[in-house]
Amino acid sequence: MRLVIAGGHGKIALLLTRLAADRGDTVVGLVRNPDHVEDVRAHGGDAALLDFEEATVDEVAAAVSGADVVVFAAGAGPGSSVARKDTVDRAASALLADAARTVGVLRFLQISAMGLDRADDPDMDETFAAYLRAKDAAERDLRDRDLDWTILRPGRLTDDLPTGRVRLAASLDRGSVSRADVAAVLLALADDPRTAGLTLDLVDGETLVAQAVQAVAEPSTRSR
Repeated sequence: MRLVIAGGHGKIALLLTRLAADRGDTVVGLVRNPDHVEDVRAHGGDAALLDFEEATVDEVAAAVSGADVVVFAAGAGPGSSVARKDTVDRAASALLADAARTVGVLRFLQISAMGLDRADDPDMDETFAAYLRAKDAAERDLRDRDLDWTILRPGRLTDDLPTGRVRLAASLDRGSVSRADVAAVLLALADDPRTAGLTLDLVDGETLVAQAVQAVAEPSTRSR
């Protein structure tokens, strides 16, 4: 399998790169900082330079051409402005989706977040509210597209060691989950085309990753 990951230097992206590369997949991480190329390579992937805030759809299409799966793992990151929450967390996702459809890459995984409905809470920090709104807009945009998309909404992210056990469902109470377990779930979702069209919450749990993905993929339990 050939995976192309937007935001290829992110923590989850690098963990996903290592997992996929270790089993023999080809991974290309799209990064905007030349200093990040070697980190992607050190995790077993190839790297391509691409700035989603400057790139055209044709440039992105060239970067994802030939992929079996594209993964949107990009984000403006802590300390970024309200404006960049929109240009990266929303607009870059839409640009990647445009490019993928242009070259016929239909399988699209998007990393989102739980609790997007909190954006209008009166005590919510303005910048974080903008992040939540951007993620919500990116989700709504993706759902309207003719792609085999899956949206994954992890809970509070930690750098804990992976447990290999999670809770994965259409709706869950908020909780935490390690980035390593998120990466494992993403790879399992990429492997299972039956998960296309699902929006899934993810937190720590007791179910093995493969079993959790199989459970949501079964036709009798699917919830779109």
